[in-house]
Amino acid sequence: MAIHLKKILIILSCLPASLCFADDADNRWAVNPSGGITWTVDGRLPHSDHIEMSGEQISAVLRYGVDRDGAFRLERSFVWPMLRTVPNDTHASLMRRFGWNVVADMLLVSGRRIAPEKVKSITLDGVMTVVSEFDYPKNGRLELTRRLFPSTVNVAFCEKYVLRNAGQTRMNVEVPDARSVTKTDATQGVDGEYLVEAFVGGVPGRFVEPGDSVVFYAGYQACKNGEKSVAVDVERELTERRALIALLWDRLVLDTPDKTVDRMFAFAKIRAAESIYKTKGGYMHGPGGESYYAAIWANDQAEYVNPFFPFLGYGKGNQSALNAFRHFARFMNDAYKPIPSSIIAEGADIWNGAGDRGDGAMIAYGAARYALARGDRQEAEELWPLIEWCLEYCRRLVNEDGVVTSDSDELEGRFPAGKANLCTSSLYYDALLSAVYLGKSLRKPASLLSAYTRQAGNLRAAIDRYFGGTVEGFNTYKYYRENDVLRSWICIPLTVGINDRKDETVRALFSPRLWTENGLLTQAGSETFWDRSTLYALRGVFACGETEKAADYLKFYSGRRLLGEHVPYAIEAWPEGSQRHLSAESGLYCRVITEGLFGIRPTGLNSFTVTPGLPEEWDEMSLRNVYAFGNTPFDIKISRHPKGVKTEICSAGKLIETHTGKNGQTVTIHKLSSK
Repeated sequence: MAIHLKKILIILSCLPASLCFADDADNRWAVNPSGGITWTVDGRLPHSDHIEMSGEQISAVLRYGVDRDGAFRLERSFVWPMLRTVPNDTHASLMRRFGWNVVADMLLVSGRRIAPEKVKSITLDGVMTVVSEFDYPKNGRLELTRRLFPSTVNVAFCEKYVLRNAGQTRMNVEVPDARSVTKTDATQGVDGEYLVEAFVGGVPGRFVEPGDSVVFYAGYQACKNGEKSVAVDVERELTERRALIALLWDRLVLDTPDKTVDRMFAFAKIRAAESIYKTKGGYMHGPGGESYYAAIWANDQAEYVNPFFPFLGYGKGNQSALNAFRHFARFMNDAYKPIPSSIIAEGADIWNGAGDRGDGAMIAYGAARYALARGDRQEAEELWPLIEWCLEYCRRLVNEDGVVTSDSDELEGRFPAGKANLCTSSLYYDALLSAVYLGKSLRKPASLLSAYTRQAGNLRAAIDRYFGGTVEGFNTYKYYRENDVLRSWICIPLTVGINDRKDETVRALFSPRLWTENGLLTQAGSETFWDRSTLYALRGVFACGETEKAADYLKFYSGRRLLGEHVPYAIEAWPEGSQRHLSAESGLYCRVITEGLFGIRPTGLNSFTVTPGLPEEWDEMSLRNVYAFGNTPFDIKISRHPKGVKTEICSAGKLIETHTGKNGQTVTIHKLSSK
């Protein structure tokens, strides 16, 4: 007991005050038995939040909440990415907001407007479910359940309403039919006029006996003028949405003693996978946020989320990843002019407003990791020319000090990045290593792979010489040569296996100068935070062997994002974007688990290494139904063993490999044969 208490005191002494005093009792939300999260409404009102939900042809941001009187408030913001507006740029998706409140404005009980609403609970599990009560004299009470969700494949947003008589007297209910059609300005649409439709399917007046219910539906959609609107079957759409969530939750299943981390991982899979749009340029994964649709970026897609999809085994995710790399490959050229940062408007145009952000390194890094994890030789051969081109592009930008130059970085000038930044060189370094692994699997010339190995060694040494230094008293990295203020991206060398300055880097990341109750500040002394750097940091701290520290901060971060005041996904940034639920950040959360906690590193089309970081307070952890390296699902189980930890690889109920060793020791796994 004394040793355990001493450990706790040591940990607490290293944590910022905001983290030390975090208490689960302060959480607004709780994990429910079905795996979703529920806010049981109490006296902490008013409260409002927003969440993004997406399907192949629509995305919706629901701004919702409960007011001081207990009533539900909702504003729906819809985005139709394939209905393009003028000018047809990055943000040119048709968008409309609706504040139409079916219950308060339309529903009649005994010929009068329904009684004041009291929300009992709100549940999120890929569908938003809101349960409310309406009290009447003489033991009269109605209970209304709303279910709100996007169609998986159609242009519609769907709402199902169940009004149940929860009292002791029968009540007369009327729900009017309603339909509203708005015609947009034809001069503002790429295809002219668009029609935006909202409807409510009414219920003729009838008495509802105690215990009985009436069910009605509402929906929203848009189409080009001259096209027929979709006949929306809300029940079928709900079944399909539930089926998609069940599929995502049944694949790549995290099982640990910390159920908050498990559920945050489960929710992250939803957001990472749902935001894929069926464009005329093929499936495109889009960040979202009421800004970024029907387009791809070298960071969000190529670097952040595409390397994750093979592990999930979600077909549309893999299709979108391969399609993204194909689009980038269109811009390879003999003169080695830069590939655009973003391909927009369903593939019809580009955006390159920040110049070269290190995009070649991002694409090479992501494409090589994706190809290795996918385990598909044909895809890997197709992607090899793009990887090789990007590596050569980066080599040509290596300066006299041995690091890669670029015009900016992924923050596109929001914060200074100098003429050469730590991110670009680190990504290029990892891409060289991955290219060697992939090239060996594809039997590429030994001379080329030897050159990549040599370049990686030289680059690693140059990274330390050029970027290594003391910043604010920490012997860590300068983000760029002139940098004298701590930056969150000093974490990135840890994610690519460069641990030379890990101790001071970890200390700097979790110092009060950078760490806050919302994760890492982008720059010490600012108020800006971006989850992407926090998630990279958590992955890197696990990867460099600081398991206990990483686990503590992962638990804190997961509890805040999943169960706190703004839920249930990783966010983009603040103050920019007001903490939008951009999709690729959820992919980065998943990679904290796969590449950080479990330490999975692809080394071939059907081989990988595992460097498990089993936290001291856990006896075991597992990833089940992993679909990487050839799409035959397998399980990874890590458990306590007298020699440290045991790593087991199982497939179809059979033990494939087992290894024992110290916690944090790397083991090599040769799984099933690749395709």
